[in-house]
Amino acid sequence: MSNNYRIKEMLLTLQGEGAMTGTAVVLLRFEGCNLNCDFCDTDFTGTDGEGGGIFNTASELAEAVQSKWLSDTNTPNVLCTGGEPLMQLDRELIKEFHAKGFRILVETNGTVKAQKHIDWICVSPKTNEIPVQRSGDEIKIVWPQEKTDPGKFEKLEFNYFWIQPKFDRNYKENLKASIEYCLANPRWRLSIQTHRVMGIP
Repeated sequence: MSNNYRIKEMLLTLQGEGAMTGTAVVLLRFEGCNLNCDFCDTDFTGTDGEGGGIFNTASELAEAVQSKWLSDTNTPNVLCTGGEPLMQLDRELIKEFHAKGFRILVETNGTVKAQKHIDWICVSPKTNEIPVQRSGDEIKIVWPQEKTDPGKFEKLEFNYFWIQPKFDRNYKENLKASIEYCLANPRWRLSIQTHRVMGIP
């Protein structure tokens, strides 16, 4: 794990997709990824986004995340995403988040095994290979994905199985294909990126 934490952006927003849609979270986007997907729709390069920067200790980063949360009465949520957050989210940072009362949500491509004591894990495989992280709360397939068979992942240990239309210039066609897949394969549910509709991060 890294000796410091490189953060692209950090801000209070609403989770826009999956089972946690509409939930208030501090979005913590880690810089960097171990994949190079040609359909990626996220800027995770550099530390120049809103709230971004280099944090030298887990305590420093956890305090910065805590400063973004507005409520004094509800359990705070930190959504660790990227890029690939599990390249940087280590035991020390998990401990610091929990010490401040945070529930830790993670969105990962599944190529890195998750540390223990993460509260919510969403795996989004970007290839047809079975991920290293084979269990969690939800699995999400961006659709359509060339040479990927969602049925291959159905025996993995997840509570929710999502098909999410690829966000690119062919979005309408991708949405139609996603709806058709879910109708033909009802184990899968449709996940819409509602944050794009709302115009929030």
